[in-house]
Amino acid sequence: MTRQNRTLLLTSLTLLCLGILHKNSAAAATPSDHWVGTWAASPMAAPNPGAKFGAEGTAGTTLREIVHISLGGSSVRVTLTNEFGLDALTIDAAQLALSSGSGTIAAGTGTPLTFSGRPSVIIPPGALIVSDPISLKVAATSDLAVSLFLPDQPVNQLTFHSFANQTNYLVSGNLVAATSLDNPQKFFSWDFLKGVDVLTDSKGASIVTFGDSITDGARGTQDANARWPDVLARRLQANKKTANLGVLNEGIGGNRILHDTTGPSALARFDRDVLAQASVKYLVILESINDIGHATDPVKPYDVVTAADLIAGLSQLATRAHTHGIKVIGATLTPFVGAKYQSADGEAMRQAINQWIRTTNQLDGVIDFDKLTTDPTHPGMFLPLDDSGDHLHPGDAGYKAMGESIDLNLFTK
Repeated sequence: MTRQNRTLLLTSLTLLCLGILHKNSAAAATPSDHWVGTWAASPMAAPNPGAKFGAEGTAGTTLREIVHISLGGSSVRVTLTNEFGLDALTIDAAQLALSSGSGTIAAGTGTPLTFSGRPSVIIPPGALIVSDPISLKVAATSDLAVSLFLPDQPVNQLTFHSFANQTNYLVSGNLVAATSLDNPQKFFSWDFLKGVDVLTDSKGASIVTFGDSITDGARGTQDANARWPDVLARRLQANKKTANLGVLNEGIGGNRILHDTTGPSALARFDRDVLAQASVKYLVILESINDIGHATDPVKPYDVVTAADLIAGLSQLATRAHTHGIKVIGATLTPFVGAKYQSADGEAMRQAINQWIRTTNQLDGVIDFDKLTTDPTHPGMFLPLDDSGDHLHPGDAGYKAMGESIDLNLFTK
């Protein structure tokens, strides 16, 4: 080979290598598919009344828990939790499937869940575990069935979400793969189940709705997925500009910002329920009516706080979210005149907090649920059509109005 030919060959090889390196670098720089939350529930603790095998999910039983997802995908993973457990929790078998209703699953969709390639897992107390990804095409706003078999073991404290407003099913023995369950016991919490993620393209992201029973869907129709975050999720999926967004409901009935009550306080659970979720881009906060009601209860006030205290707490939530690049949208507190713990002092606090939400520069947007649901002829009270009857929670019509009132442009910025 002549010197000139060798030079040409070396030059060609060099250019080829540079081209390959450039291609690989460009591929590495391109945002890849990533995990996005499509469903979630906020866990909390509950003592097992029987000390051993006294509650759902113990004594060698299968739990079949139904979840209504928001965002669809072709690969799925599930997060199980023992974050409040006092003992190690063994899951001997688990399966994900499409739900056909009433505890049955769609034939041919049952897919075993594994954990580091193994069909069973032991979750230490205080911990959670994420399953291996599985290939299963799930449609947006559809129902999935997560089946777990828990062998005979001590469970002295449950980790669960107490108010699912969803019928779930329990049977004896390992029946995770059964298409239907014979005479199952029904229960209405989500036990040991924390979240579901789907794999999406780089545009996918999630919205966390963070609050109390009004976000959790109290007094809504059972199994109807009528919560305002559910309504929002359906609207997002119907809009081409927002169809890449999942909605995670992190509401807990009775929750407060500054004090533990039903579940840890909002400040205490924020990292777990917001920052740790997959691909969170937006946060909607609707919280503090329980702080107000208990602090100003005309019969028996306790854990007394001021509007300034609650505004400081809300400000802290916004600051912590902004630190992680999450946009924060404040939702004004809905009316509560006529509720059991309502008072004139409490109403004044509610108005002060709503005024801060509407005017502060610490939030990236506002959803004015108060303006939407207030009866203009009876200030401080729900519109009759939106009221569930307890003057604190909306009914289905109220939740629908709330979800439909939200400007979807808040989630395109």
